[in-house]
Amino acid sequence: MSHCCSEPGCNINRPSKHRCPVNGIEYSEVSVKTVAHHVHRPWLLDGHTKRYYFCDDPTCDVVYFGDDDSVISQAQVRTRVGVKDQSDDAMLCYCFGVTKRDAASDPGIRAYIIHQTKLGACTCETCNPAGVCCLKTFP
Repeated sequence: MSHCCSEPGCNINRPSKHRCPVNGIEYSEVSVKTVAHHVHRPWLLDGHTKRYYFCDDPTCDVVYFGDDDSVISQAQVRTRVGVKDQSDDAMLCYCFGVTKRDAASDPGIRAYIIHQTKLGACTCETCNPAGVCCLKTFP
């Protein structure tokens, strides 16, 4: 996120969670930067007036939703969202291209990702559609 408190007119009491308008479950905020890296036609986003949240419910078609209850569905993102994909080709680590199949076939992958993360070689904030470290969802 940006350095909100240093920006004029910033409301530091904004909630960092919001309910998905489709399934009603509360989810965490994701940066506009993350959303822009995954949606088709990011230039159409109005990132200065909205906050976005990531819906990780595999049964819900929504990937991102705004605090105004606008939705961005799976068809509107260019990235296959691993938590919504039940196949063995679902992505677990976007930074290094690791799928569920890869992780199941090579137990050393997790150690590699941990090492790379410690080195600062990951780019989870933008590569992972959830905007968080891929290790959070790694088996």
